[in-house]
Amino acid sequence: MSDRLVPLGEIVATHGISGWLKLNPYNFDSPFLSAPGQVIIEKGGARSVFDLESSRLHRRQILFKLRGVDSIEAAQPWVGSTLAVREEALEAPAPGEYYHYRVIGFEVFDMAGTRIGIVTRIWSTPGAELYVVAGVDKEHLIPAVKGIIEEVDFETDRITVNPPPGLLDL
Repeated sequence: MSDRLVPLGEIVATHGISGWLKLNPYNFDSPFLSAPGQVIIEKGGARSVFDLESSRLHRRQILFKLRGVDSIEAAQPWVGSTLAVREEALEAPAPGEYYHYRVIGFEVFDMAGTRIGIVTRIWSTPGAELYVVAGVDKEHLIPAVKGIIEEVDFETDRITVNPPPGLLDL
C-alpha cells in the first residue's frame, strides 16, 4: 500500500456544534467529497484515518462530517489540517492524461529553458486549474491549459510552459 496521499482541500473551520467541518476544496468535482469512504487528515506530519460520514456543498465550501467526531470540541483540533485520500483509491487516468496533484513539487521552465520555480499547490477555478509556482522573488499563477502547458515530464519532474506575454509579470 502506498503512503502517498492526494490532498482534497484545507479544513478551515468548524460548523455548528455537532462536529461538522468546513473544507476549502482544491477541486469541487472530486468524487471523494460526495461519497462516503475513508479519508485521511494530515496535520503537522501526523496522519489520522476517518470514515467520511456525510458531506454537502455550502457557499463555495464543503461541509463534512467524520464518523466519531460528534462535537465542536472534537472537531476543533482538525482546523488547519489537510483532508486527503490514499493515491491507490484513485482510478487510473486515461492514456495521455494525469492527475494534477502529481505535478506538485515539479520544476517549471519556460520555452527558453529559464527556471520559473516549483509547483507548490494547485488552485481550482471555474476557468481552469492554476499551478501555483514559487519563484525566486514571487509566486506565479500559471493556468494548466493547452497552449500554456507545453510538456509535463514525469521522468524528470519538469514542466515546460509557454506563457503569454505579461503572465509572469502579474
